[in-house]
Amino acid sequence: MVEQVDVLVVGGGVNGVGIARDAVGRGLSVWLCERDDLASHTSSASTKLIHGGLRYLEQFEFALVGKALAEREVLLRAAPHIIWPLRFVLPHQPHLRPAWMIRIGLFLYDHLGRGRRTLPGSRRVRFGKHVTGAPLRDEFSVGFVYSDAWVQDARLVVLNAMDAARRGARIETHTKCVSARRDGDGWTAELEARDGSRHFVKARALVNAAGPWAASFLDDVVRLKHQHTLRLIKGSHIVVPKIFEHRYAYIFQQPDRRIVFAIPYERDFTLIGTTDIEYHDDPSHPHIGTDETSYLCDAANRYFKKQLTPSDVVWSYSGVRPLLQDEAGSASEVTRDYLLDVNQDGAPLLNVFGGKLTTYRKLSEEAVDRLAPLLGNRNPAWTADAPPLPGGGERDTDELLADIRSSRPWLPEKLAWRLVHSYGTRARDLLGEASGLDALGENFGSDLYQAEVDYLVRHEWATEAEDILWRRTKVGLRVTPPDVERLSAYLATKR
Repeated sequence: MVEQVDVLVVGGGVNGVGIARDAVGRGLSVWLCERDDLASHTSSASTKLIHGGLRYLEQFEFALVGKALAEREVLLRAAPHIIWPLRFVLPHQPHLRPAWMIRIGLFLYDHLGRGRRTLPGSRRVRFGKHVTGAPLRDEFSVGFVYSDAWVQDARLVVLNAMDAARRGARIETHTKCVSARRDGDGWTAELEARDGSRHFVKARALVNAAGPWAASFLDDVVRLKHQHTLRLIKGSHIVVPKIFEHRYAYIFQQPDRRIVFAIPYERDFTLIGTTDIEYHDDPSHPHIGTDETSYLCDAANRYFKKQLTPSDVVWSYSGVRPLLQDEAGSASEVTRDYLLDVNQDGAPLLNVFGGKLTTYRKLSEEAVDRLAPLLGNRNPAWTADAPPLPGGGERDTDELLADIRSSRPWLPEKLAWRLVHSYGTRARDLLGEASGLDALGENFGSDLYQAEVDYLVRHEWATEAEDILWRRTKVGLRVTPPDVERLSAYLATKR
């Protein structure tokens, strides 16, 4: 039997799940397929910021920055357990950018997008009297502080998928769309599951949210002539043992006029990135190059007293960003805005090109605004003022953490912190009626217990060790190879 839905979304990154959630919330029936795991490519390889993009002001991308800053406020409300405010420090180097230019940029940053609202504004700091000065080299005496936000990027994708599924969408991971053709007044798509079995889905509209593969999807799956090209840019990050103790992040200007972030990461580490390099290989498995590692170490060494070498790197990751082709000369100057293209030569086909993590919700809203009326659905947009994403029911995460620790004094502080900042109020469901660590089942390393693994398999589409260790959590930073083997063996019994 052929399944029938209103909308088939191809791609389980942040844009795909955002569109699926928005569409099902307006009353459309939705099916989403992803050939790998949710957020397994670009959406889990970001710098993990919800931000306007301070550097885009130099490129006169005022509309993009304003849109992103407005979205920052929406997302802080939507998922306070995985998105939280972060203050950034910009040490001043007069030969790179004059102070007056930085002050103007920060003034605009404070006030674009209907103002900063809940976050403190920017200000000038003297490092001799500020906690962020201690890790910096002695030649830095003044800088600027401003606000943005941090996000657990892969979890943001999963939470959108969970909310879409709760509202009635069907989410299929490890399911590839191998062909799609217009058939009468709709689309007939052939989907292939991990075991090689195939089935057909008929949809009134098709959404191409394949990220780096959006153009090749049109070429190889839909077989539709088009004029769209994407510029693939590889961005890489390194993780090192923490360089500083405080909770601020740094934004560093480089001699090539790029910027690099150094961000507190998973309590014990510092995340440094990113690079911007033209990429022409398969986007499935990008890897950091030795030159990129050296670039990021050198970038940090220009500012920090503690000098890094590639041997300090405990983990690195790379992702390929599908950016709109434009006339920019350098990879770092390519626009991060997006294009939504609706092909109506028959049943609707909506293509998503470009975009950035921060604006995924707005992109999704605009996409469904354009698609829904073509399907006879005129229900209004709803996600801007929607209830929080799963787990975000209590805005004060510190209070939630205190409550969970007081009711479960046997729970180690670091584990409680990680659970609350991953699952929010759903940490209570995960812990259930357990009265001690033994009740959580087998420990797969670094306080990853069987109860959490079972929760992720049951509610979050986790099937492989990598899904859990590097996307649903970052426990992979701390586990050993034997731990991974035990977890993999356990997950094999769950499939």
